[in-house]
Amino acid sequence: MFKPFLAALSFLTIIPMPRSYSYDLNAIARNMHFFPLYGGIIGFIVGLIALFPSMFLPHYIASFTVLVTFVILTGIHHIDALADFADGLMAKGDKESKRRAMSDPIVGSAGASALIINFIGLFIAVSGFNSTPKLFFAIIASEIMAKYVMVMQASVGDSAWSGSSSPFTIEMKKSKKIFVSTAIAFVLIFIIEGGVGLLIFGIVVIIGFIIYVVSCRNFGGVSGDVFGASNEIARLSSLLILSSLEI
Repeated sequence: MFKPFLAALSFLTIIPMPRSYSYDLNAIARNMHFFPLYGGIIGFIVGLIALFPSMFLPHYIASFTVLVTFVILTGIHHIDALADFADGLMAKGDKESKRRAMSDPIVGSAGASALIINFIGLFIAVSGFNSTPKLFFAIIASEIMAKYVMVMQASVGDSAWSGSSSPFTIEMKKSKKIFVSTAIAFVLIFIIEGGVGLLIFGIVVIIGFIIYVVSCRNFGGVSGDVFGASNEIARLSSLLILSSLEI
């Protein structure tokens, strides 16, 4: 149980796995329903790092610290996916043309714009928190929601092509894994943010489902880039909503 836990956490972050552990994408996919729990751990780490600057330094420095921490801790994987998703979405032509644009390693104007909007949005959202404890808990809750959205998309969708997303969409169709994941996310968010948090959770899930529908229409299904982009959009959405409640 401990090995799959470390493998999944390493998959979602830059936290290294012990050399004695093998990297098995199928094993990680089998534990995807625990992603909200891993999201809570990631959010806790980022929240801890944000505590000092948010208590003693100007808000803009705290915002910059959180932004950089997210980028470094997640290894830029999801941010890169957001850029690829935007490039694919804005590409003209049929689904195959859009898939090629999304797979192109060169970031286009749409991808660059998406990254800029995401960074500015995160900066504004984190700057909107006047209370350090609220910022700490919001970061944790937002990461739980972000990871759950990927789980939800894998449970309802099929891969646009055979690739890294395939094991996840296959595994999340099995037994009652989506119910386990939903229960984990529901309980954690309720403990952290209460009823308001659950309301925001519902809004973020709807946003994630809209992304899924858009992805199916444009690419014929979901992919690793769709999951990563959804993670970024869900995190940004939840933090923006939570920070707006501070006003």
